[in-house]
Amino acid sequence: MAKQTSVADSLLYFYDRPTEPVFFPKGNNDVIFQLPEDYLSSRSKTIVDELPSRFGRIKEEIQIKRIELPDLSEPMRLGKRENFSVFIPYHRQLAARVIEVLMGMRTTEDFRSAVAYCRENLNPLLFIYAFSVAMLHRPDTRNVNIPPLSETFPDKFIGGGLLNRAREEANIFQADGTRVPLRLPLDYTASDVEEEHRVAYFREDLGINLHHWHWHLVYPFDGPDAVVRKDRRGELFYYMHQQIVARYNFERFCNKLGRVKRLQSLYEPIKEAYFPKLDSFVSSRVWPPRNSNVTLSDVDREQEQLKFDIQDLERWRDRMFDAIHRGSVVQDNGQEMPLTEEGGIDILGNLMESSSISVNRRYYGNLHNLGHVALALSHDPDNRHLETFGVMGDSATAMRDPVFYRWHAFVDDVFQEHKSTLPPYTLQRLQYDNITIASFSVQTDGSKAPNLLETTYDQNDVNLTRGMDFTPRGNVFARITHLNHKPFTYIINVNNKGPQRLGTVRIFMAPKFDERGITLLLRDQRLLFIELDRFTTNLKSGNNTIRRKSTESSVTIPFEQTFRDLTTNRPTDNEGLSRFNYCGCGWPHHMLIPKGTPEGFPCELFVMISNYNDDKVEQSVDAETCDDASSYCGIRNKKYPDRRAMGFPFDRPPRQGANALADFRRNLPNMSVIDVQIRFTPPANNPNIVD
Repeated sequence: MAKQTSVADSLLYFYDRPTEPVFFPKGNNDVIFQLPEDYLSSRSKTIVDELPSRFGRIKEEIQIKRIELPDLSEPMRLGKRENFSVFIPYHRQLAARVIEVLMGMRTTEDFRSAVAYCRENLNPLLFIYAFSVAMLHRPDTRNVNIPPLSETFPDKFIGGGLLNRAREEANIFQADGTRVPLRLPLDYTASDVEEEHRVAYFREDLGINLHHWHWHLVYPFDGPDAVVRKDRRGELFYYMHQQIVARYNFERFCNKLGRVKRLQSLYEPIKEAYFPKLDSFVSSRVWPPRNSNVTLSDVDREQEQLKFDIQDLERWRDRMFDAIHRGSVVQDNGQEMPLTEEGGIDILGNLMESSSISVNRRYYGNLHNLGHVALALSHDPDNRHLETFGVMGDSATAMRDPVFYRWHAFVDDVFQEHKSTLPPYTLQRLQYDNITIASFSVQTDGSKAPNLLETTYDQNDVNLTRGMDFTPRGNVFARITHLNHKPFTYIINVNNKGPQRLGTVRIFMAPKFDERGITLLLRDQRLLFIELDRFTTNLKSGNNTIRRKSTESSVTIPFEQTFRDLTTNRPTDNEGLSRFNYCGCGWPHHMLIPKGTPEGFPCELFVMISNYNDDKVEQSVDAETCDDASSYCGIRNKKYPDRRAMGFPFDRPPRQGANALADFRRNLPNMSVIDVQIRFTPPANNPNIVD
C-alpha cells in the first residue's frame, strides 16, 4: 500500500464522479472507501464486497470510522435523480439541515464519516452544495482546496453535445496521450439572428458562472448562524450584483446594444428567449428553454412545496420601497429599525436576498430568490408538464440567461432608490489634504501606445474527468474559447506635501458615451463604473511613483484558478502550497476588462487616493488570509477590509453641479481621470485561436 492520504486531503475524493456510488474507486481508479455496512443501501450491500476484484489493484483503502448516524430523513426525501436549487425555500431548508450536521462534527475524521454517509444516501446536487459550504467554513478544512464545480458537474457549464463526445473519447481511446481536447464552439446556443447572442461570450463564460456559484457558497442564505452571519453580507450582496449588471451593460455598449431593461412590470411578456443546450447528468434530462414573450404566472408546485403569486413579489417590492421612503424597516417584533447612512444598505440587502438574518422575513418576504424561481419555472409553473426549473433556478447557471440581468437590474433599482435618499458626498468627504495626483496612465505590456487596453479571444482546456461518471478513467479535456486581455500596468505619480502616510488607491472604469454616442452624465455613468482595483499604498513625503500590475487586482482571482486541475502539478512544499491555495471566490481575471471594439472603445479610467485613516478597519490580516478578491468577496473570517461604502465614491448620486465626471473631480487633486481605449483583436487575426 502507498502512503496514506491525510484525512483532510481524502475529503477531496468525495467530489469525484458524484453520481457514482461512494464505494466505487476514486482518483485514478486506485483509492477506495471502506464504509460500515449500515451506511449502505440494501442494494449496495450486495455488490460492495466484489468491487476490489472487479476493479483490479487498489493502492489505498480508506477506512471510514463508524459514528452514530445523524437523522437525515428529511433531506433524503429529495430523490437522487431530482434537480436541486438553493433558490427554492424547501430545498434550502434541506441543505441547511445537512450543513448543520456536517458543521457539528467534532473532529475531521467524524466529519469525513458523516460526509461518506451523506455522499452515499443524498441527492448528489444537494450533497455537493452542503458539503462545499461545510468545507469552506469548518476550521479544520477551510484551507483545503475544493475543486471548481466545472470539474464536478461539467454539465452545468458545457453543452452543445460535447459531453457525449467526451464519453465516446473516454471509451474509445486510452488515457495514454491519444485523447485530444474537444473544442466547445463559442456560438453554440444561438445564431447572430438573435442580437442578445452578441454578449453570449460574457453570459456563458465558465469563470463568470463559477464566480456566481462560489460567491453563494461563501455567502449561503440559510444554515447555522455562524455560516450565514458575516460582516456586511447584505451590502456585499447588493454591491457584487450591482457590479455584475454594470459589467454586463459595459459589454452591451461594446457590442452596440443598449443598456439592459429592468423587469419593471412582472406581468409583461419577456421578450428575451434562452435555449441553454445543457444536459443534466443527475436528472438525465435537458435544461428547459424559455421561448420569446413568455409571461410570468403564479407558481403552485406541490413537489417542491412551492406556492406563491406574482402579486406576492410586487407586494414585497412595494414594502421595501415603503421602508426606504420612511427611512426604517419593521422588525419581526413590530419595532422600527432605522435605515442609517452606514448600515441601511446592509439591512436592505439581507431583506432582498431573504437570508436567514433578514430582520423580518415574514413581512418583507423572499423577493430575490422567488423571483429567480418564477423566472426559472415560467415554462411550467404548475408542474402540469412535469418539467424541472430552467437555468435561472441554479446559481451555477443563472448568469447564462439574458433575463438574469433584467431581474437584477430590477433588484438593483430598489437599492438605488435607497442610495438616492442619502446625502451626496461633500468635497470634505472626498478630499485627501496635500495629496495631488500629478499624472496617471496605463501601459499594456509589449505595446508602445499609452492608455490602450488590448483584448482578444483565447483558448484553454478544462479537465472533465472528475465529472464523467461511469466512464474509463484518465484525462478528457474540453477546449474553451474565452475573452482575455493583455497584462498592463497602472502608473500613478503622486505628490505628498505632508508627512509620510498611507492612502487607499481606488481604480474604476466606465464607458465615456452612451448607446446613442452621447457623452454620459455622471448620474447615469456612475452606475456603469466597474471596479478594477483597490489597494493600500505608502506615500512618502514628496514625489511618489506607484506602479500596479493588472494581475494584482483586488477584484479578480488568478487565471489559473478557473482553468486548473487540483490533481496535477500540485506543489508539495509549504511555500508552494501557500501560493497554490487560492480562495476560489472572485471575478475571473480573464474577464477583468470588457471586450472593446476593433476600432477602440472609448472609456474613462478614474483613480482616487483616499485617506487610509478614514478607510481602515481595525483587524489583523495574516499572510494566509484568503483575500485575493476582497472587493467582491470580502476577506474570509474577517471584516470587509474597507470602512467606506462599497462602490465609493460612485455609490451615491453626485453633489449639486457635478453633472459630468470632470465636474465631480474639480477641486479634488487626489482624483484623476484619463481617456483610454479598449481595442479588440478579432479571432480571424489571432493565431492562438484554433478552429
